[in-house]
Amino acid sequence: MKKTRILAGIAAAAVMGLSACSGAPANTVNSLDDLAGKTIGTQLGTTGYILAGDIENATVEGYNKGADAIQALKQGKNDAVIIDMETAKAFVSKNPDLRILDEPFDNEEYSIAYRIGDDELGAKLESALTELKSDGTLDSIVSHWIGDDADHVSYTPDSSIERTGTLTMATNAEFPPYESMEGGEIVGIDPDMMRAVCDKLGMELIIENMEFDSIITAVTSGKADVGVAGMSVTEDRLKNVNFTQGYAVSTQAIVVRNS
Repeated sequence: MKKTRILAGIAAAAVMGLSACSGAPANTVNSLDDLAGKTIGTQLGTTGYILAGDIENATVEGYNKGADAIQALKQGKNDAVIIDMETAKAFVSKNPDLRILDEPFDNEEYSIAYRIGDDELGAKLESALTELKSDGTLDSIVSHWIGDDADHVSYTPDSSIERTGTLTMATNAEFPPYESMEGGEIVGIDPDMMRAVCDKLGMELIIENMEFDSIITAVTSGKADVGVAGMSVTEDRLKNVNFTQGYAVSTQAIVVRNS
């Protein structure tokens, strides 16, 4: 039987660069099979959170932020954290006491969520994504955030485009390199991609930052037009929103303590 427990309202911790608390137990997770019966940290509402619930006899700890799950791992409260590979790399690069297992947990494809019935917007998003893939813009955006030569230079919208109307994007800026806070602004692959989409649509992008598990509700209620936050298609999500074609393929990684 799986056990799922939600940890809400955990105080935000400055995870990047913090050393592990003394007395953390020795790592016992060295493969995917070792996750059985362990305590696993994930971000609430994410694919990792959903899939971790299928691990035999595992206790799944849900956190509002991936950074909180990582901090709990460093403190010995979790045995492992399941999170997007690129986000895992960002955390591990700042925390030498952590490592990523060679064996991935799962693969997923990210898409844009929009309201069921908003077929006109859906068609426009599909057309824009197809163009951005064909003309190389999407690959160029990704290259600024992922890879050895990533310079974290944001996409610059075309100032010559006449814009009519706004497009509101709901996101959770706790998921580098897809979206994170930098200098008081939300930056990353997803906001850059949506700025490029808005160039195609002739619209102004507005970004609303919120908890990850509030994004779909924001879209269905009309508070936001789209949900873009490294979000993959699941059967449960399809009950509430529609999704575009995928724009990125990612791997769910397993992060553990070094020793």
